[in-house]
Amino acid sequence: MSGTLVLVRHGQSEWNLKNLFTGWRDVGLTDQGTAEALAAGEKLKARGLKFDIAYTSALKRAQVTCQHILDIVGQSDLKTIRDQALNERDYGDLSGLNKDDARKKWGEEQVHIWRRSYDIAPPGGESLKDTGARVWPYYLHEVQPHVLRGETVLVAAHGNSLRALIMALDGKSGEEIVKLELGTGVPVIYKLNADSTVAKKEVLEG
Repeated sequence: MSGTLVLVRHGQSEWNLKNLFTGWRDVGLTDQGTAEALAAGEKLKARGLKFDIAYTSALKRAQVTCQHILDIVGQSDLKTIRDQALNERDYGDLSGLNKDDARKKWGEEQVHIWRRSYDIAPPGGESLKDTGARVWPYYLHEVQPHVLRGETVLVAAHGNSLRALIMALDGKSGEEIVKLELGTGVPVIYKLNADSTVAKKEVLEG
């Protein structure tokens, strides 16, 4: 029996638009972000997908994205689990800073290392490896059992928390995963075999 796992990065946030490091700061969606979330719902509705359960983070930009998708597919009241294990990577001292200002303060090379290294964390924050250390166990214990029972599961989360999942699902290295760009509001659909291996992956772009 195969199950379906749908991953969606939240729509554009207010701080995405302003080019600020967001991390665990709880900011809302822009009008474009709302449109992206609704469009994700339309793409999934067009595939005839119905969900058995949904998961999202403790941050409202992901929660609102999740709810917009469920509204569009006609499942507004679906059981939805919110957990900070699925939160975005914590950017620590960088949180709230403009990325250009951060480069002026710490230097282009250092900021690039913090942003694009797998296991080097910014001051007071998490590396992508740290993020994976909380995301992957949560997925294994809470999310994956539903998929392996043949259910269809929605996870609406963040660029880095989803990278951590995709790294494990796709068998990517740390070096490979930091180069992966996840579009806002773009659904990624996995069909998983009963032994948890990936049978098929599809990205609903455009």
